[in-house]
Amino acid sequence: MLPETTVVVLYEEDGEATINIRNTDSGPALLHSVVENVPEDPEPLLIVTPPITRVEAGETQLVRFISTLKEPLKTQRLKRVSFEGIPQARAAGGATIGITLRQNLPLILHPKSLPRHQAPWELLTWKRTGSRLTVHNDSAYVVRLAPQVQLFPQQVLATLPRTYILPGEALTAKVDGTLDGLAEVEIQPATVYGFSVDSYRAPISADGG
Repeated sequence: MLPETTVVVLYEEDGEATINIRNTDSGPALLHSVVENVPEDPEPLLIVTPPITRVEAGETQLVRFISTLKEPLKTQRLKRVSFEGIPQARAAGGATIGITLRQNLPLILHPKSLPRHQAPWELLTWKRTGSRLTVHNDSAYVVRLAPQVQLFPQQVLATLPRTYILPGEALTAKVDGTLDGLAEVEIQPATVYGFSVDSYRAPISADGG
């Protein structure tokens, strides 16, 4: 099951988002679509329809994500959605084993009152306090990036605990080496629409200053 995009964005004013999923297999399969919460945000905010449906070989199925918000969004929110293709059993010639393949994509809910920002990673702040390197997201945007970052001028590597930073969060990086004299961090961000962009460098402030 092949999604048409690598990320889903649900704009609050629209109330729903859609994505096309194509069955690239040579036979029919069941498409099982599920909304998954990230551990930091377990609140249910949307439903998926159809949750399960048969898709013929080469055909495309439209999947809808419908907002169930009880109050307006204040910040972007992050969920994940999975699409699993379950092959239909082939009856001829004895038993066959079907292999299920699952695609897992981020879904971002965007508040009606929030301007669309093409480069939210520019709003992150990086701080060195003693032996700790932290990144702070004081914005209202979800920022997605590769967990490995490079520190300059030493060109040592650091690793973040995950590939996203939610609004209001601060994450601590694991650094391979000393923090003395660090001036900049180079990150590999992902756009809201899932495309990789050029690496981005940001200053590191010393001692939280």
